[in-house]
Amino acid sequence: MSSLTQPTGREPEFRAPVGADGSRPRVLVLGGTGYIGGRLVPRLLAAGYRVRVLVRDAARVSAFPWSAECEIVEGAAQDAAAAADATADVDILYYLIHSMGAGGRFETADEQAAQTVADAARDAGVSRIVYLGGLHPDGAKLSPHLRSRVHVGEVFLGSGVPTLVLQAGVVIGSGSASFEMIRHLTEVLPYMPAPKWVRNRIQPIAVRDVLHYLLGAAKVAPDVNRAVDIGGPDVLRYGQMMNGYAVEADLPQRGIAALPVLTPELASHWVNLVTPVPRAIARPLVASLQNECMMKDHAIDELIAAPADGLTPYRRAVRLALGRVDADSVETSWQDAEVHGAPSDPLPSDPDWAGRTVFTDSRSVETTASAAELWSVIVGIGGENGWYSSPLLWAARGWMDRLIGGVGLRRGRRSRTRAAVGDAIDFWRVEALEVPDEGLLVRDGQDGLLGRDGRDGRDGLLGRDGRDGLLRLRAEMKVPGEAWLEMRAIADGSRSRYAQRAVFFPRGLTGRLYWLAVLPFHGFIFKGMAARIVAAAEAQRSE
Repeated sequence: MSSLTQPTGREPEFRAPVGADGSRPRVLVLGGTGYIGGRLVPRLLAAGYRVRVLVRDAARVSAFPWSAECEIVEGAAQDAAAAADATADVDILYYLIHSMGAGGRFETADEQAAQTVADAARDAGVSRIVYLGGLHPDGAKLSPHLRSRVHVGEVFLGSGVPTLVLQAGVVIGSGSASFEMIRHLTEVLPYMPAPKWVRNRIQPIAVRDVLHYLLGAAKVAPDVNRAVDIGGPDVLRYGQMMNGYAVEADLPQRGIAALPVLTPELASHWVNLVTPVPRAIARPLVASLQNECMMKDHAIDELIAAPADGLTPYRRAVRLALGRVDADSVETSWQDAEVHGAPSDPLPSDPDWAGRTVFTDSRSVETTASAAELWSVIVGIGGENGWYSSPLLWAARGWMDRLIGGVGLRRGRRSRTRAAVGDAIDFWRVEALEVPDEGLLVRDGQDGLLGRDGRDGRDGLLGRDGRDGLLRLRAEMKVPGEAWLEMRAIADGSRSRYAQRAVFFPRGLTGRLYWLAVLPFHGFIFKGMAARIVAAAEAQRSE
C-alpha cells in the first residue's frame, strides 16, 4: 500500500483513535470491492483501523492487495443473518453500495438492503454509519437511480444510528465511469450533437477529495445525524467539462450543439455506442445529469475541514487521472463492477462430465519461449493489447454485443500488464488466475500477483505441477448459454507449451444454433490467436 496517492490515510487528522486498552475501532465496509470502496479500504488500514468487509464472493476480495489485512464476511446486504454477522462488534459502518442495474425493482432492492443493514447496525450498537449518496437539487423530479440513493440516505438517517450522508455529484478520477464517459465522448467526437443537459451546471469532485471526506467522516462528533453536500471548487456546465478535458489531453476544443430531441434513453444509447460505458451504467449516469447539481451550502466545513492544500480543481483532477492512466497505475475502475444478469457460476472442473451438453475448441502449440514469456503475453491479453487474432471479427462481435445492451470489447481492462481474479477484460471476467513458477516471476509491488513460489500471495492457486500458468475468463457478453476461455502456459524443460480451450454450455436450441453459426470462424479466431500469442512470446526472447 506504499503506492497510495493522497490522501493515504496516514495523515494525522485521519489516524484511528486508540482506546484505553490499546484497541482501535473496527470498521465495516459494504462495497469494499467497488470503485470507491476499493480505494477507501487500504486507506482505512493505513489509518490504523481494523477493517471488515461484507462481500458476496470472498474470492473477489482476494484479488485486492489489502485482502490479507481485512476480516472478510461473505454474504449479501439483503441477508439479515449475514448483516448481523458483519455488524457484530463494529464501531463504524461505511455503506458504499447501490444498484446500477436496469431492472424495474432495483429501488425496492436498494431499500430492502439499506433497511436490513440499518436494523443490524442498530441491534449491534454501531456508533456511526457513513453513506455516500448523490448530490441533488431540492424539490426537483429526480431520476429513479438518484431518487433511490436519496431514499437510502433517509433510511439510514431514520435508523436510530447516528449517520452522516455525504452527497456527491460527478466523481472525477482514473477509472471512474463519469471520467471515462467524458474522456471518450471528447476524444471520439470533434463535434458532438448532445442532449440539452450539456448546458446544466454541475459541481464535480475529485475522487481524492471524496476519500478525504470519507476518511474524515469516521471522526465527526458522535451526535451528528444529517446529510451534507460535498463538491469541488468548480461549478461547470457539462460541455465545459468536456472541453476542460480536451485542454488537459492536448486536444482541440470540441464543438457542442445542444439538441432538445435527445431524451435520456436515447442519450444513454448514444453513450453506449460512442464510449466504453455500457448502457446499464450509462443510463443512470445520463439520468443524473438531467438536473443542475450544485452544493446547496457548505455545511460540510463545520464537520470536516477541507484538505490542507484545498479542494482539487476540475482540470487538475483530470490531469491527475490522465497521469494514472498513462502510468498504468489505475487503483480501481468501473470496468470491474459486476455486470447485472451476467453468469457467475464457475466452470465445472470437468465440463465433459458436467451432465450437460458442452462444446469445446482446444488448441495446443509447442514453443521455444519460456512459460514466463508466454505468461507475460497471456496475462496482458485484451484491452489495448488486443486478442492476437482477427481484429475485424473481434470488433464485430464486440459491436454486436453493444447493440443488444452488452458491455462490448471497449470496456477494456484496468491495467495493461496485470490481472487479478474478478477483473474485467473486455467482455470477459477473470475467474481463475494461476501464475507459473520459473524463478523468473517476482512479487509485483502494487498488487502482489507475481510470486517466486508460483502462488499469488492470496488464494494459493497453483498450476497442476506448480509451474503452469492459467488464465480462465468467464464470458459476460450476451450469448445463449455460458462460455469460458482458458489460456495456459505449461513449462516443459527448456521449452514450453501454450494450451487454449474455449468451453460453451448452450442454452436450448438457440444456444446450439449459435455454436454452429460461429463454428466456421473458430479457425480464424482461435487457431490464429494461439499462433500469434506464441509468436509474441518468442519475439520477447529474440529482443
